Amino acid sequence: MLIASAKGKKDRYVPLPESVLGLFNQYRKIYKPEKFLFEGQYGGAYSKSSVQHVFRKAMKAAGIRKKIGIHGLRHSYASHLLESGADIRFIQELLGHNSIKTTQIYTHVAHSSLKSAQSPLDFL
Repeated sequence: MLIASAKGKKDRYVPLPESVLGLFNQYRKIYKPEKFLFEGQYGGAYSKSSVQHVFRKAMKAAGIRKKIGIHGLRHSYASHLLESGADIRFIQELLGHNSIKTTQIYTHVAHSSLKSAQSPLDFL
């Protein structure tokens, strides 16, 4: 899926999981968004406060108590990709970073992942 004029005013493609495609297509068929995927009640972009409200409500419904903002989703996305084995250069490209150092700031590896890491010498 193309995200036009995303963070940093850069266009980028992001993969959509197969599990979401059906719901995504249903949503587009019902709501027929014109310019933005998720448009406000009267068209146009959602206001920042509306997006924050929806995000807080979803976090509460999911039982997540950690205080993070929407931007935290980028950090979580990057960290989960890394933990699932994605190459850091792939993550850098998805996030639209010019520097790998910026991507490294975004990718926090869970302690459980570090404990389960195997030495390459184990494969000899």
